[in-house]
Amino acid sequence: MGRRRRRVDRGAAVGALPEAIAALSRTLPAGPSPEIFRRAKFDRPEAAPALWQLLFRVLSPLSADGASASPAQEAQVRAVKSELRSQGYPRQALAQLPEDGSQGSRELLLALAWLLARGPLLERLLAQTRVRLGDEIPLCECEALARPGPPVPRVEADGPVDIRHLQWLMGKLRFQWRKLITSQQEQCALLGKIHSYTRGCHSDRSLGHLSVAETELLRDAEGGQQLLRRLESENVCLEAALRWRRQELVFWRWMDTVLGTCPPEASQPTFVPRIPERGAGEWELVARELQALQEELRGAAEPRRAAWEARVGGWGPEWSAVQRASREAVGLELAALQRAWERGGAAAQPHGPCRLVKSDAGASGGPGLRAAQVIEVLRSREACLEAVLCQLQRQCRQELARLAGALPGLIWILPPGR
Repeated sequence: MGRRRRRVDRGAAVGALPEAIAALSRTLPAGPSPEIFRRAKFDRPEAAPALWQLLFRVLSPLSADGASASPAQEAQVRAVKSELRSQGYPRQALAQLPEDGSQGSRELLLALAWLLARGPLLERLLAQTRVRLGDEIPLCECEALARPGPPVPRVEADGPVDIRHLQWLMGKLRFQWRKLITSQQEQCALLGKIHSYTRGCHSDRSLGHLSVAETELLRDAEGGQQLLRRLESENVCLEAALRWRRQELVFWRWMDTVLGTCPPEASQPTFVPRIPERGAGEWELVARELQALQEELRGAAEPRRAAWEARVGGWGPEWSAVQRASREAVGLELAALQRAWERGGAAAQPHGPCRLVKSDAGASGGPGLRAAQVIEVLRSREACLEAVLCQLQRQCRQELARLAGALPGLIWILPPGR
């Protein structure tokens, strides 16, 4: 009787696996069939092109909505390798795959599973393809997105550098920046007119007016049919995501068998601190584990740092400038983290897109953000961007001074206020 029950449970698990993979495929952009996943477990070469394309669509935000044309196979393979390397993918076998995209289906399956386990991948993809009915404004306090990385060491040009060409590029950039600001101001003015003219037309009294997409539906009936099809497609993806969450454990058990068929790699073991669920002294255990992790990282970083300093020791003053700029960038990041830590006990800061709703001055505040909160967030971002701009301008002045000094007989006058 127990043997028959185990046989039934095993058959149910085998039957649930294709359903889980099918739900995952419907959630992913251009997801392959469950048969591709099965062939990838046995490292079949015919499954590699579909998985290369899937990883490229997942890792490339511009191609997630299908707006841009897909590049060649070799370009997709190089882009996937570069992006996974930048995100810290630990396996070296994927970096050694040929760039024609004809091999490595099992390694690609492991990379996809690593992305799924690493963070909210499906939520990010669903947010990118979400149908937006309202007029939204992005709000984010991630100062790290705007930080300039450490400057690249200067390399002498092969020929003379035309300062006038650099000035022309700077003027072109300033003109494009002013054009962008003007277009944004015009867009805000048009949004305000639409919100004023459609006041009282929305069925939801908390909104009070129509958005641009909703106004377009009144003007074009065929656009309503297209919007309905897009909403139905989004509902299919959301239902598939819910089904995947219910059957996710079956997929991870199957991935254990896939990982068991891979040859072991000669790499250092990764230490992950384990947080206990209950019991006394939890924080002390976590502190000791984090301290052990810090010692391990220090032991691994010291040889690399020594090798790097020996390698770049011949740069002379340029290496000192790079170190100084790196310390300034790190100081900006630490200051931003300190401000975020000090605000940790306050209310949560707005993050992500928020719908724009025009309300009367004396109206009672409903759910959502007020204009004062939005202005405060934007001022915080403006202060961070101003600090970054000052650092970039200082680097540009140093570089222009170096270029001007290399040309005899040239007098370089700094522009006022720069």
